[in-house]
Amino acid sequence: MTSEASPGNHGARWGPLHILARAQAGGCRSGMLRRRTPEEDSAVLIDLATGTEKGDCYGSTASSSQLDGYPVATCRVGSPAKPRTDFVLVWEEDLRPGQQQDHATLDKADTHRAWREAFLDNLREAGLHVDQRHVQDEDSTLHYVLLSAPWAVLCYYAEDLRLKLPLQELPNQACNWSASLLQGLGLPNILLEDVPNVPPEYYSCQFRVNKLSRFLGSDDQDTFFTCTNRHQILFEILAKTPYGHDKKSLFGVDQLLSQGVFKAAFPLHEGPFTLPPEGLQSPGLNPRQVLFRHWARWRKWYKYQPLDHVRGYFGEKVAFYFAWLGFYTGWLLPAAVVGTLVFLVGVSMVFSDTPTQELCRSTDSFEMCPLCLDCPFWLLSSACPLVQAGRLFDHGGTVFFSVFMALWAVLLLEYWKRKSATLAYRWGCSDYEDIEERPRPQFAALAPTTARNPITGEEEPYFPKRSRVRRVLAGSVLVLVMVAVVVMCLVSIILYRAIMAILVSRSDNIFLAAWASRIASLTGSVVNLIFILILSKIYVSLARVLTRWEMHRTQTRFEDAFTLKVFIFQFVNFYSSPIYIAFFKGRFVGYPGNYHTLFGVRNEECAAGGCLIELAQELLVIMVGKQIINNVQEILIPKLKSWWQKFRLRSKKRKVGASAAAGQAPWEADYELLPCEGLFDEYLEMVLQFGFVTIFVAACPLAPLFALLNNWVEIRLDARKFVCERRRPVAERAQDVGIWFPILAGIAHLAVISNALLLAFSSDFLPRAFYRWTRAGDLRGFVNFTLARAPPAFAAEHNRTCRYRAFRDDDGHYSRTHWNLLAIRLAFVIVFEHVVFSIGRVLDLLVPDIPESVEIKVKREYYLAKQALAENEALFGTNRAKDSQPPASEESLGPQPRRPEAGWASPVPSL
Repeated sequence: MTSEASPGNHGARWGPLHILARAQAGGCRSGMLRRRTPEEDSAVLIDLATGTEKGDCYGSTASSSQLDGYPVATCRVGSPAKPRTDFVLVWEEDLRPGQQQDHATLDKADTHRAWREAFLDNLREAGLHVDQRHVQDEDSTLHYVLLSAPWAVLCYYAEDLRLKLPLQELPNQACNWSASLLQGLGLPNILLEDVPNVPPEYYSCQFRVNKLSRFLGSDDQDTFFTCTNRHQILFEILAKTPYGHDKKSLFGVDQLLSQGVFKAAFPLHEGPFTLPPEGLQSPGLNPRQVLFRHWARWRKWYKYQPLDHVRGYFGEKVAFYFAWLGFYTGWLLPAAVVGTLVFLVGVSMVFSDTPTQELCRSTDSFEMCPLCLDCPFWLLSSACPLVQAGRLFDHGGTVFFSVFMALWAVLLLEYWKRKSATLAYRWGCSDYEDIEERPRPQFAALAPTTARNPITGEEEPYFPKRSRVRRVLAGSVLVLVMVAVVVMCLVSIILYRAIMAILVSRSDNIFLAAWASRIASLTGSVVNLIFILILSKIYVSLARVLTRWEMHRTQTRFEDAFTLKVFIFQFVNFYSSPIYIAFFKGRFVGYPGNYHTLFGVRNEECAAGGCLIELAQELLVIMVGKQIINNVQEILIPKLKSWWQKFRLRSKKRKVGASAAAGQAPWEADYELLPCEGLFDEYLEMVLQFGFVTIFVAACPLAPLFALLNNWVEIRLDARKFVCERRRPVAERAQDVGIWFPILAGIAHLAVISNALLLAFSSDFLPRAFYRWTRAGDLRGFVNFTLARAPPAFAAEHNRTCRYRAFRDDDGHYSRTHWNLLAIRLAFVIVFEHVVFSIGRVLDLLVPDIPESVEIKVKREYYLAKQALAENEALFGTNRAKDSQPPASEESLGPQPRRPEAGWASPVPSL
């Protein structure tokens, strides 16, 4: 094994500074569009050929002065500063001779090499220190590119990216409502744990170089910018650095990764996660070890999450996900307790319910009509176990629980808005999407025109709104096509259930014949789950391509559009079968002698226990089955992939006689980890679970309990994944959970209507109440009340009479009772949803979206920011000229960094 480093001055010499010119004010009026010319993409406007003498430290100069606010990083003679590694690029070179005979492979390798060299050269011109190392065996070479940014580059891009940095420290005021409640009651809080190195709160404002001295910690260049700040700056440069012509989309590290030019690009973890040998009391744990010790261990399942530490290490986007997951899981606890009590009430009613006892003791009193054309007559008493199981979920307590869960969902979302606003302020991202977020590099490069920003007056990339609308509409057509595919799969499953029920009912086995409908329903649920998982994989890839084509301006809008597409599909995919069982199955059956058919197959009927028990079964199979499959995938598949990655890389070392663990560099250890795959799948899993818990909760009161148990595992499983098993993700900023919150609000509203319809049309609650009010208060004779007699023609044809579940007269027409019940059901739906929506609206008005204490802090921060930045210059639009040209003097800065934006260099405020 050999490990070589490139010469130390690989990035010490600054090349030409390529900065695209901002459109001249005299050439275009505000609001007018002009087409961008290809010459703009490669124009060299400023050439700073200043270099450093041999032996000088990167980024240092002979002078310690500051011009235009950019401070200087100086090096002491004889002890040159060693740049820290901020980012790592990796590629593997195959040295096997068999590959050299393939001309196509050789041409591809030459193209990749040219792209790679151009990319690295442009990174050096952008001001980054590039250090190359490699590990070689007889078959391949593993190349590592270690990137670091000097002080001048960090300051330049921190202002360009509008990073918020601290002005004044505040005492940390993080707290949980449960902690405050227990403290007020004087009770011990077992959820609370002291986590070391708690990040303090700050008043902060957007960074300005010429006001550097007013920011906290500005005298220490090593710690002034946090690791997440450095990673954000490095990724901004990597995302916009070209390696070919911009118009061909030859820019950015993402394209190079997709083309296989680089195998990986990631920031380094801050040391190992394993605790030191001296044990848990060891001082000086690195941030990763702190997270592992107090967050990512299974034994911490009942402790509060250290969200400030998570945010400090992984960024706001990851921290918001875990904040939402923990908040939602905490609120599931009261829902699970109430749901379990409602279920226990159902258990107690199974053997005391009068109609259930009548049915089970009816023996041969109720002979039922055949379930299919060639099926035999059957006794209602044979369905006793199914009816008893149905009573577990279908009773008066279900109505109370449905109202409770509807209000629970409203309060959950209202208090999450308060929590989200508090976290957004504490983490300095309250106005990120409105002011600070920049355009996506792909949008900036591919936008065909430019237009003046009406707020700043600056010219920026622009994609016509009409063109985007047309693309969105075209993409919507494809979404509808995929939804139609899901509906077709649902119809096929319906036919499968009907055919399977017929086949099983013809069996000679009495037990199988009696349970034919249940067996068909259960196997249909499993088949439906398989269809769901397969179609999900196909559609997600299609949605990603469509969203790229729609040309959304910012990353937040891009992610929101992608999320909405996938959720619409997944909603239909996961909920179509439960919706069919809840609202359509058994509604269009007909009656004996006049049965309705679908493609020649008789429509499905609800089983003897009713469709509610079938809906509960469907929910448990899909919801719990999906959770089990996801958890198994998250545990086993990453372990297998990680084992193979480590085995493959360490075998290279063993081939050259080196120990796999001896002298392993941090970048080598991190490359053995699996790449971070983002948070989309995690959010989607939780939102779909929220839908199961709320939309169909009337059919399964145990759904919150299963969700709670799953989420307790999910929090620590995801924590271990981020801390121990995955490479460190780039710290992305976020203002909230994005479009997921409007989706959750839509689900909560849909849940009210869904549960009202379930209770009115699928439950026996209203027929029982009607019978109690009009016939018998003790419900004796209720079973006979719900059964109709077969028409005389059907009885004469079979020479026997039979019963079926419906409110019809002897001729098969709907009876007066049916219409009375229909009126009661419709009235119940209207009253239920109006009452719940009214109470929810009152709660919405009573609970402020932003706590008063946070509003006061926001105003205080605004005041401090104005005082810090307002000397002889406007608060907004400060130092505009600096955005389009480098500082006036380079003596104090050394060479200035090139802004390697693909097709656009000037910062573009959000509209």
